[in-house]
Amino acid sequence: MNDRCAAGTGKFLEIMARSLGFSLDQFASEALQAEKDIQINSMCTVFAESEVTSLVARGEDRRNIALCLHKSVVRRAAGMLRRVSTDGPVVFSGGVAKNRCLRQLMEDTLRQAILSAEDPQMTGALGAALLAAAV
Repeated sequence: MNDRCAAGTGKFLEIMARSLGFSLDQFASEALQAEKDIQINSMCTVFAESEVTSLVARGEDRRNIALCLHKSVVRRAAGMLRRVSTDGPVVFSGGVAKNRCLRQLMEDTLRQAILSAEDPQMTGALGAALLAAAV
């Protein structure tokens, strides 16, 4: 994805973390320390960044904003997953699977454990290598 449409992706999280002044690692850990549940209305990166700026300007705690951004991604992902299937185990792969907050929120939302590789950011490359080796 790119900056123009990154809704629900790692790029979205990266941009939101940066807009709050957090590294990606800080973004997840700070979100887990939030004390208040707030709402963000847009998943569009441009509009969400504008909302984040407004929330910060109003004095909202950056941790609360970080949590609501994580929750918006989880709502979107869980909704898409439910349209496909809710049976069986759920595997979370890609770099975003390293985000502890997303993983915890997804497990809570789906009410089941999430499976993930030790280095989930490598699963796509590993799959491509296995396909290439089979040719």
